[in-house]
Amino acid sequence: MIQIPFIGLVLLAVGLVCLLLLLFYYLFFFSQALKKGHTTDHQPPVSVIISARNEFKNLQQNLPHILSQNYPDYQVVVINDCSFDGTKNYLEDLAKTEPKLKVVTLEIDERYQRGKKFALTMGIKAATHERLLFTDADCRPAGKDWIATMAQSFDDNTITLGIAPLETKNNLLGSIVNYETLHTAIQYLGYAKRNKAYMGVGRNLSYTKSIFFENKGFARHQHIMSGDDDLFVQQAAKAAKVNTVVAPESFMYSPGPTGIRSFFKQKIRHLSTGKEYLAKYKRWLGIYSISQIILYAASISIVSVYPKLWYFGLAILLAKWLVQWIVIGKTAVHIGARKVAYALPFYDVLYTIFLLTFGVAQVFIKPKTWN
Repeated sequence: MIQIPFIGLVLLAVGLVCLLLLLFYYLFFFSQALKKGHTTDHQPPVSVIISARNEFKNLQQNLPHILSQNYPDYQVVVINDCSFDGTKNYLEDLAKTEPKLKVVTLEIDERYQRGKKFALTMGIKAATHERLLFTDADCRPAGKDWIATMAQSFDDNTITLGIAPLETKNNLLGSIVNYETLHTAIQYLGYAKRNKAYMGVGRNLSYTKSIFFENKGFARHQHIMSGDDDLFVQQAAKAAKVNTVVAPESFMYSPGPTGIRSFFKQKIRHLSTGKEYLAKYKRWLGIYSISQIILYAASISIVSVYPKLWYFGLAILLAKWLVQWIVIGKTAVHIGARKVAYALPFYDVLYTIFLLTFGVAQVFIKPKTWN
């Protein structure tokens, strides 16, 4: 009979507790990510809202896809947010021949610092229709049925969360970005299915003008540069119903970060906004991340410090990876991250290092605010 030292028992107990916590997240939340939401045949008029600052090339490439949707009644409101790269002339010329396009032009005002939230607010006010659907200038819909597929969840007084995969290069960084994007998607979709919606992706998000103005728009966090999607969803989801759409036809694609520096900068921005999350969501997300880190630390410690107990540490990891592969692997294939699905343990280890690195960095990060 093997005698297990006290420290070894502690490590084993800690590893098992973290495993149980993670299994709870996988089975209770993440397994719901691809569950179809409520659908309706109703097709209300829609205003697509796009904020654009110096996006001339992206608009040339992507706006035609938005303007050629198979949907009976919609408009596209593009806010030219103080651009100086040809965006203004392009939009004004296009609007002369495209009746669905409405252009809102904002000029530079040196007296005020204005960000995306101000531009979106102006676009929402200018929108003709009650139902709003948001995306970005660098985004391309999966096809001509993007609006129609998203509209299947457009009940009155609802927020609709869509999926927005990133297009990445076929290299290690691209796979890491895909895995992180996958993890983010299964979290916000899974939480929403359990009535704990804490974020959406601004590249593929919908709500109504009534919801926006009843919640006083972005006023509560206007001083923070980002958060037009996650902070607003948290705020509005208290009273509004939240639906999700996971059909591939509803996907909105956008370019992923092209290098380590841009990826790091992007995640720092997201994490800084996370400090403004409601306390209950900080707890839910924090427990998951901490359990992930501690489980690996405990398992590796068992194997390295007490080699005779290696099978205990390995058993904990295998149990985690098996359930994770069953739950997350299906979602990975669904959103086009098949390569990641085949090597989930490898990318999960990298993701844990990512959590630890950015978790430490977050301590020293303050949300970017307007002076």
